Order: sequence, then structure tokens, then C-alpha cells
Amino acid sequence: MQSGTGPLLTSGLALELEHARRARADTLSASFDLGRSVVTVRLGAEDWAFGTARFPYPGTLKERTVYAWLDGAFTAVSRYGRSLVKLVPTDWGPPTFEIDGIKMLPTARLSPVEDARAKVALVRPAGRRLLDTCGGLGYFAAEALAAGVGSVLSFEANPDVIWLRRLNPWSPPEGGALELRLGDVAAAIATLPDGAFEAALHDPPRFGISGDLYSAHFYGELRRVLCRGARLFHYTGTPNRLTSGRDVPGEVLKRLTAAGFSAERALDGVLAVRR
Repeated sequence: MQSGTGPLLTSGLALELEHARRARADTLSASFDLGRSVVTVRLGAEDWAFGTARFPYPGTLKERTVYAWLDGAFTAVSRYGRSLVKLVPTDWGPPTFEIDGIKMLPTARLSPVEDARAKVALVRPAGRRLLDTCGGLGYFAAEALAAGVGSVLSFEANPDVIWLRRLNPWSPPEGGALELRLGDVAAAIATLPDGAFEAALHDPPRFGISGDLYSAHFYGELRRVLCRGARLFHYTGTPNRLTSGRDVPGEVLKRLTAAGFSAERALDGVLAVRR
């Protein structure tokens, strides 16, 4: 694991360990990295062995929580700085994350990794310089790297989210073709040179949280840093559609068109091409 902190546990895995201990089993085969792999651990009466290290049985763990071995105990992978940031397990394996209880990645119909793969494919990143505006857990960057991207510059405004991704085995390691910068892209984009990127992925928090990332000014900056013909996928979701009838994707499409893009609805957002 990237973090070097040992196994990751969930409430379901803690139950498996306890049931195996009560059955006096010698071993248990399971995933201790949120579904990336399956290993066999050796069980004892008071503790269990993972690799060369031994760990105590965790007892009952909270649901919808990932636990890592931190400072000598299984501890929830969450932090409270400017907001409560938490890694949340999914039925798919790859986790999502929440900020103040708001889920930041779609997981209802497919894995967040599969979701990222479909969106990355829209911008055709192979061999290109890609701007990843809101890095999150890094799933866009990971799929772009898998697709043979030339380079990725990824911004993440929240240091606690970067801490989450360094504990998440599904997040890509930094270095090589991936540069991860701590910073708010709404301000940092002004420091980027004209025409520096050949593709972009824009996955901002919902409009009510980060309205500046949906603004005409920001879209103008996106156009400036993208070269002609560059493809942009902008996640929007459909917030407020049922309660107020608001059409956020339609609003985004109009602003991107006014900023100098050709744009159309795609998946749960807008696909645009810089004119």
C-alpha cells in the first residue's frame, strides 16, 4: 500500500475476522486494500498476522467508514479541518469520499473508477497534456495515466483530501507523468500559460459550494489555457432538477459556448471543444 500503514478495514471485514476467530480458523482470505487484491492472513487467539506485522482484532467498527492502522490503532480515515473529510467504502471496492456528509463521487450505478474511466475517455488523453482541475481522490488522473496521457497537472484545494488519497490504494501515486499541486484552481489557473493543455477534466463540487468554478470568468480562463481543439469534460450532475426544475447542465453549456467552446451534453455533464 502507498501509505505503508498496513491493512484497511471496514465493518464487514471486521465481522469476517471475528467470525473466523470464533470458528477457530487458522487463516482468512479477504481483501485488506478495499478490493484491489485478496490475501490470506494468519489468525491467532488474540491477534492476526498481515505480512510480517501482527494486529489486534478491531472489534465492532462503524459502517460507511474505512479504518487504517494509524498511531498504533485502527482509526477512521477522516479529518476535520475546514470541514469533515471522510473516506467512505462502496460495494464496488474503490471508495468515495464525503465532505461534511456530502458524497463527492457518484456510486449508485457503477464504481467511481468505472465512472472516471468513461469520462476520461471523452477527452481522449493519450499522449496529451491534461489539466485536472479538482483532483479529489485522483480517479480521473489514474484513468488518464492508464490511457497513456502525456502528462497530468492536477489541483486539489483541500489538504485533507490529499491526505485521504495517500491512504487510498485506488488513488495514483504522485510523480512521473502526474504532478499534484495543493491549491484552489479558481485562483491558480491565472498562473498557467496560454495554450498549455490539450485536454481538461473539470469535476467541481456542486454549484452551491463552489460557484466560482462555474463562472463565465473561470470558463474564459479554461479557454485561455487550452489549445485549439482541446476537449473538456465538465461534470455537473443535475442538482435541484427535481426540487426547482433548474437545469445546471444547460446553464453550463450556455456559459461554455459564450466563452468560446462548442459544447454538448454528455453523461452527467457537458463535453466541450475549445474553438
